[in-house]
Amino acid sequence: MKKIFTLFSLALTSSLFAQTTIQNGNFELWENVGSASEEPTFYNSNQTGTDWATSGPQTCYRDATTFHGGAYSVRLETKSFVIAVVNGSLTTGIVNAPTTTKSDGYVGTIKGTSLTDIRRMAFVGRPDSLIGWYKYTQGGASENGKVRAILHKGNYYDPEAASGYHPDSSANKIGDALFLTPLSNVSSWTRFAIAFNYVSSNTPAYIMINATPSYNQNTSVAGSKIWLDDISVVYNQSSINEHSSNSNNANVYVNEKTVYVDLTTENSKQAQLFIYDLSGKLVSAHLLSNSKQSSVNVTELNSGLYLYQLIGAEIQKSGKIFIK
Repeated sequence: MKKIFTLFSLALTSSLFAQTTIQNGNFELWENVGSASEEPTFYNSNQTGTDWATSGPQTCYRDATTFHGGAYSVRLETKSFVIAVVNGSLTTGIVNAPTTTKSDGYVGTIKGTSLTDIRRMAFVGRPDSLIGWYKYTQGGASENGKVRAILHKGNYYDPEAASGYHPDSSANKIGDALFLTPLSNVSSWTRFAIAFNYVSSNTPAYIMINATPSYNQNTSVAGSKIWLDDISVVYNQSSINEHSSNSNNANVYVNEKTVYVDLTTENSKQAQLFIYDLSGKLVSAHLLSNSKQSSVNVTELNSGLYLYQLIGAEIQKSGKIFIK
């Protein structure tokens, strides 16, 4: 499976929070840079799709000229091609184009019923909302863009309804959130926030994220563009659970802008404290002393709810803290 990298901080974030947050939602990590198939890590475009999808033009771009945060955003473009207009595409799954008929196309976690290429983003949370930032340029008066996140188990297909090329996947849906841009240009970075609609009480296993500047799959209009950045999910405070291994070996608590770590047994090896915002972004990292109690100044952090991970020789603990 593609999309392999070794960046320490993201790997650490993934090991703790990847299953409850969107990976690389800030689009700072890219692969195949400079080629037609450059894509954000963990995501795919038509250029790494199947069948006729790879015959189309490049529609996914790393944009260093405009972004909401960091150094890059992702830009998707709908383009004219020899045989049809090709919708811009970005997905955690696979862009499938089994024929040259646009209505036959779909996004799936696998190609049809094949099990040789499976692309899914692990996700076990039940967030309240999908949020992100976007800009949009219309290619025509009837055009608008789409960002859709589907929480599911097993494999999934979008559109869901069974066709001659994939089975009906609707039974695997846990919930989804759908954002559509307005039918107009949006020239400055604008925030969107869409609630998840749950159809099942089950816990998801994966999240599928699909984005395009042309919501109409069968559009014949080229020129639409959408820029996306800082896509994440939001939880109510009550939906964040604490997880601990050897939890009796440490206490983590906060007073104003200081985080205290109280180890019940003095460790011979140092421990590390990592603090993340609710999108899973690492915002503070500290190497603790060997002493029983350590204090960490976090005056650089805004007031709010954060997630933490404590790693030591005899302790692994994670949970939530509120910084005033």
